[in-house]
Amino acid sequence: MKMIGSKKNIVLALVFIVAALFAPAIITAEEAPAVAPALKIDTGDTAWMIVATALVMLMSIPGLALFYGGLAKRKDSLNTMAMTFVTFCMVSVLWVVYGYTFSFGTDLRGIIGGAEKLLLKGVGVNSISDLAKTIPEYLFIMYQLTFAAITVALASGAYIERMKFSAWVLFSILWMTVVYLPVAHWVWGGGFLAKLGALDFAGGTVVHVNAGIAALVGALVLGKRKEKAILPSNLTLVITGAGLLWFGWFGFNAGSALAANGLAGAAFINTNTAAAVAALSWMFIEWLHSGKPTVLGLASGAVGGLVAITPAAGFVNISGAMIIGIAAGIIPFYAVAKLKPMLGYDDTLDAFGIHGIGGTIGALLTGVFADPSVNELGKGLLYGNPGQLWTQFIAVAATLVYSGVMTFVLFMIIKAVVGIRVDVEQEVTGLDESQHGEKAYNL
Repeated sequence: MKMIGSKKNIVLALVFIVAALFAPAIITAEEAPAVAPALKIDTGDTAWMIVATALVMLMSIPGLALFYGGLAKRKDSLNTMAMTFVTFCMVSVLWVVYGYTFSFGTDLRGIIGGAEKLLLKGVGVNSISDLAKTIPEYLFIMYQLTFAAITVALASGAYIERMKFSAWVLFSILWMTVVYLPVAHWVWGGGFLAKLGALDFAGGTVVHVNAGIAALVGALVLGKRKEKAILPSNLTLVITGAGLLWFGWFGFNAGSALAANGLAGAAFINTNTAAAVAALSWMFIEWLHSGKPTVLGLASGAVGGLVAITPAAGFVNISGAMIIGIAAGIIPFYAVAKLKPMLGYDDTLDAFGIHGIGGTIGALLTGVFADPSVNELGKGLLYGNPGQLWTQFIAVAATLVYSGVMTFVLFMIIKAVVGIRVDVEQEVTGLDESQHGEKAYNL
């Protein structure tokens, strides 16, 4: 019996010793915070985002270039295309030098990004951004570059047929730096509007409201053209450009999911639906208004729908997309057909009427129709969050005020340095010949 008791004591002692040895390790393991899984590049997401990036580039050149170039007068068509082309080239360089870091670098007081990634310092082939956790950072940089480029180029539609090419080049550089970069940071880079909870899936405020108000202010400063009538040089190019814009917009909106997933699919179908509904809405309202449905109106409506759905694409359901499309076909039509003549400003290609007004519509209605079942990050008025509409209003107002004021300041600076407008003789001759020594059509 004593032997048995001794054996028990020995076993118990061993148990206590083992427990004593391993207990600290167990406690430490339990108390230690969970280690987040390492970010890993996903090949499927990467492949999709390469395609999406190429699609957004297609929107600028050739999409927007053809759309705007076809709308311009024959004698100004080439210059109009050149404004978009040179913008893409300049932004491509400036973005990798400082644009990316000031938009998406470490947040500095909610206003601008830090300078730690000037010339893409620290970015390598295996780098991943916290904002796009499954694709290479180089790809995220390139994707955002295409957004910056088309935003700047959009404003040119209000300035064509009278602005010096040198003034446009200087304006593009300054506006991207002083206006686009901070606004992009506010909304997408962790700035104060992001912290406030503003929703902008693919660029309603950052791109369209921003460029739209810049278009209006610049048009007012430039003044009216001597020949104010819009005489499109080639409506075939307009339709081709509009089709390329629509096609590329899938990269714009669906690509903003930053992954090949269901949210990208939702943004894809919402984008197509809103564009189609808006094109039909514009066509029918124009038909009733003037007696004829124009091809230009059909194209303009489609672009208006694409603009308006941009901030909402990854937040709303299909019903919301349809309602946004209806609004985007009707309200911009009246902005172009009624508001512009009434106020008397010369926005040559209606960049403000379509992009400024359309972007505002989309941004505000996102605050109404954002459906958490589509995207848990968005909950609008109809789903029990009326405060979201107020937040959207603040985002739109902040963008309008800042972009509008800074655009005016930049125009005044450029006017003092190089001048902003060609002389009367050059305008009458046409900017293709006076600014470039070339003609779009040698017939």
